[in-house]
Amino acid sequence: MRIDETDRKLIAETQAGLPLVPEPYAEIGRRLGIAEAAVRDRLAALQARGIVRRIAIAPNHYALGMVANGMSVWDVADEAVARLGPEVGALPFVSHCYLRPRALPVWPYNLFAMVHGESRAEVEEKRGEIARLLGVACRGSDILYSTRILKKTGMRLAANGS
Repeated sequence: MRIDETDRKLIAETQAGLPLVPEPYAEIGRRLGIAEAAVRDRLAALQARGIVRRIAIAPNHYALGMVANGMSVWDVADEAVARLGPEVGALPFVSHCYLRPRALPVWPYNLFAMVHGESRAEVEEKRGEIARLLGVACRGSDILYSTRILKKTGMRLAANGS
């Protein structure tokens, strides 16, 4: 997919985050010499084309006091995972949830849900809520606790614009 020079500049301008000002899209437009409405329209078009996946906050959970962070992994029956996955993802304590292929025989898990809490006990309680929601469709689970932050950024355009 091709993007024009303005879109490339817009991506470069926003890839490290939106400006922390009352009207961030107006500020970006000012920096690029385009109208605020054009910034919004172009970002929406980039999302619609799949070039930009999402615009979202990426909080530092550790700084917010959520120091127990675990990727819960679930072996959910194939016939139920498409229905149950969105329900797990909608839980208020799940920051992201996605379906991945199993790597049998070593890795039987196909549903992943990141859970944050102030303690491991809190995360385990939330994991129990997920288990109850999945019910008999769940054949097994585990949790992988974070020990440090490895990456909190998305893809970046190189300095040469590629």
